[in-house]
Amino acid sequence: MKTLNTINAIRKELHPLRLANKRIALVPTMGNLHAGHISLVKEALKHADVVVSTIFVNPMQFGPNEDLDSYPRTLEADKEKLAHAGNHFLLTPSVKEIYPNGLNQTTVHVPGCTECLCGEKRPGHFDGVTTVVTKLFNMIQPDVAIFGQKDFQQLTTIRKMVVDLCFPIKIIGVETCREADNLAMSSRNGYLNTRERNTAPKLYHALKQIKSALLSAEKDHATLLRNTRQSLDETGFSTDYLEIRDADTLAKPGANSTRLVILGAAFLGKTRLIDNLTLELNQ
Repeated sequence: MKTLNTINAIRKELHPLRLANKRIALVPTMGNLHAGHISLVKEALKHADVVVSTIFVNPMQFGPNEDLDSYPRTLEADKEKLAHAGNHFLLTPSVKEIYPNGLNQTTVHVPGCTECLCGEKRPGHFDGVTTVVTKLFNMIQPDVAIFGQKDFQQLTTIRKMVVDLCFPIKIIGVETCREADNLAMSSRNGYLNTRERNTAPKLYHALKQIKSALLSAEKDHATLLRNTRQSLDETGFSTDYLEIRDADTLAKPGANSTRLVILGAAFLGKTRLIDNLTLELNQ
């Protein structure tokens, strides 16, 4: 595996591979890699000849009171995991390399699916995500890009952006990797103390209960969500949101919506956890 830190360097490496008609996959990350990230690399290897991973803690997607400075950075351990997984190139650019003129620059906004849920709670977050992903797409020019389904809203947003901006890139979502107790893997799980870590899987269990109710033809979504939210808060969470949405658009489900997604975000102490479950309703 080659590790590079400039746009020119990665383009120089990829140019002859592209001329040789090699398929290139991109796996964007912010580092502090766990098994979920590695599953993205393994999926990328199924779809491409060359896998490029990136590690960049993107300041544009962090709010003023969020954890940019304390976000865990574990580059040497990350490099070892990526190399062992079969990753070919790792790009680790500086902030100056990605934003040479500072953060007051052209941004990419995807309307329709970024104003709700995490977009409502974290203003500007998705503009930061879509801007940096657009930059990475332009730098790497991949044939395929791999994203985890844990951040379902992010995946939906990237898919819409690719269609809207005519990127010739196939977007592949990979199922959420979970710990043995079903907690969704996340770099931020390391912030949890022992008590919080023991409580954290209950967010997933709450989503499962909602899914079971929906599959049993429960129609009163408002009451179902309100009761589940109350239960989570009584367990020790501070629920940020709990929603049932159309899985394709993230709009509130209509009479004809058959693919649904249940999305939850909640704080345990200072740590914000997100999770989701999808389901298909019988016609």
